Amino acid sequence: MSISELYGKTIISNDGKILGKVKGVMLNLEEGEVSHLLVTDMEQLMRSNNPRKDIQKNSVAYSRVRKVSETIVVGIGTE
Repeated sequence: MSISELYGKTIISNDGKILGKVKGVMLNLEEGEVSHLLVTDMEQLMRSNNPRKDIQKNSVAYSRVRKVSETIVVGIGTE
């Protein structure tokens, strides 16, 4: 799967809660992998008074992803 295929997919927790739609992807360039899925536009997050905190609040660690299909299912409370 390519990174561009993640955009627009709905992120759902494994207990059925909708967390949002993928609006951006953060990469770990050192590891060459996706690190986080953003549910808010990166431009908006970077204009905030506290971008680091807002990115944490508006993203899902990719390590939590359990399944990618029409939706993205993530585990709760795991990093």
